[in-house]
Amino acid sequence: MKKQSIQLTAEQRQGLEAFTSKGQAPARKINHAQILLKSDEGKWTDAQISQAFGVSEATIWRVRRRFVEHGLDEALNRRPQPERPEKRKVTGDQEAHLVALVCSPPPAGYQRWSIRLVRKHVIELEIVEQVGRETIRQTLKKMNSNHG
Repeated sequence: MKKQSIQLTAEQRQGLEAFTSKGQAPARKINHAQILLKSDEGKWTDAQISQAFGVSEATIWRVRRRFVEHGLDEALNRRPQPERPEKRKVTGDQEAHLVALVCSPPPAGYQRWSIRLVRKHVIELEIVEQVGRETIRQTLKKMNSNHG
């Protein structure tokens, strides 16, 4: 990893010093601010920064690189995590079928739909191949389905 040299403006330095002295932000953000302050014009080595703030040298390198490439805000704040559609067990179309099933009357012999009963019927009707009770519970909670 090539060391990125950074230079903070007087305004940036003052803002970061004020930010770290308040201590009213997430620890990660304060750590990144301290890394930038100590990296300014090569005042501290990576090993010193790593030991002082309990972060890896790779983290120091990434913070400096993000500062150089994207600016101060990007270096301090977390990147937004991308949507992970492959992690979703139930698609929007399947959610609609699930909610429609729960809104229909329960099968004969039952007073109301239980999560286990919904799970059984969703699999029998081939809406989904396999699904857990917790996924159904979360889907119904998200849809604000209250039939009680």
